[in-house]
Amino acid sequence: MDYSIFEIVIQRMKILLIGEYSRFHNSLKEGLISLGHTATIVGTGDAFKKYPVDISIVPTWSTSNGLMTKIKNLVYTLTKLDFAAVEIGYRFWKHREQMKGYDVVQFINSWSIRTTIAKEKKCIAFLEKHNKALFLSACGTDTPWIESLLNDTQLPYHMLTPYLRNASLKNYYSPALKYVTPKYKTLYTYLEEKVRAIIPTDIDYYIALRDHKKATTLIPTPINIGRLDFKVAPIQSKIVIFHGINKSNYLKKGNDIFEEALRVVQEKYASQIEVITVESLPYTDYMKAYDEAHILLDQVYSHDQGYNALEAMAKGKVVFTGAGTYFMEHYQLEHIVAINATPDSAQIAEELEKLITHPERIQEIAGNARAFVEKYHDHKMIAQKYLDIWTKES
Repeated sequence: MDYSIFEIVIQRMKILLIGEYSRFHNSLKEGLISLGHTATIVGTGDAFKKYPVDISIVPTWSTSNGLMTKIKNLVYTLTKLDFAAVEIGYRFWKHREQMKGYDVVQFINSWSIRTTIAKEKKCIAFLEKHNKALFLSACGTDTPWIESLLNDTQLPYHMLTPYLRNASLKNYYSPALKYVTPKYKTLYTYLEEKVRAIIPTDIDYYIALRDHKKATTLIPTPINIGRLDFKVAPIQSKIVIFHGINKSNYLKKGNDIFEEALRVVQEKYASQIEVITVESLPYTDYMKAYDEAHILLDQVYSHDQGYNALEAMAKGKVVFTGAGTYFMEHYQLEHIVAINATPDSAQIAEELEKLITHPERIQEIAGNARAFVEKYHDHKMIAQKYLDIWTKES
């Protein structure tokens, strides 16, 4: 059969995306589909955030009611066996026939499925056997990043800074520190050997992987700008500051430091500002909650923006996040696109005060932020970058 040149060039790919954080794989999927490819997401929806997935492996019976949750927690305390992880593995395996025949399988981290370590390896082996090429994204907590933070002497601060200053926080940081325990390090090595490349999504992860033989160049986080209306809320009587808290990441994001800074400006500018604080909202509710805000407080320990920050920037918010020297130099920026937030409540309060006393800066920075996201994070452009790497390394 003869094929047209157009059909040969397109070479439609079939992609399987394992796991989801902060809508990363959903945005990448949307970019891939817009370019004529197919993509399927497998995952749990990232707990309370409830992101869409195509093949759901969310545990239901082990968390179906309060009694089951208590039993699950008791069994874990006594035996370290996680019923929810066992159920996730069962559900993944039940759907395994739907996970064959893909050109690319991308894992969101080394523990993407979230089942027991033994079952995770079995699932990875199955995916390797029945698909063409495996890839690993570096877009969240994982072994090399945690190892680099524990041994880093160059970064002025990072997510583990509170723990390194106060060892009593070890239990709080256990979800991150587990990635440097022997069984999780073994899992990482197991997957690392099978993937063709490891793709960092922002400066924090790129720094940790820059000397790794399988690491690619940094590919920024994809943002579907078309679904995010740019709207700088008019300043009526007060400037609205939004502070979204994820309870499980309270210290890791620096929410305690933001709260200290807010107390300072609330005492000084009570008649000029309104503060909206929400806790652990599902994704869709979270997006609606900050619609009318002018300023959004994101995180203080990063050196780049995560997904929530980038979406807020695209919507016209002035975001306090990682936007310091590493970030500015990497993108060669001449204009402020976000406010660099450091783990210093006085610095944050001072930056808030500048915006409160000079509200005209809000419009300017919001415009810069939207232009930045459009230039560097457009989901179609980013999807093409992934396709280029997948094709090159396959």
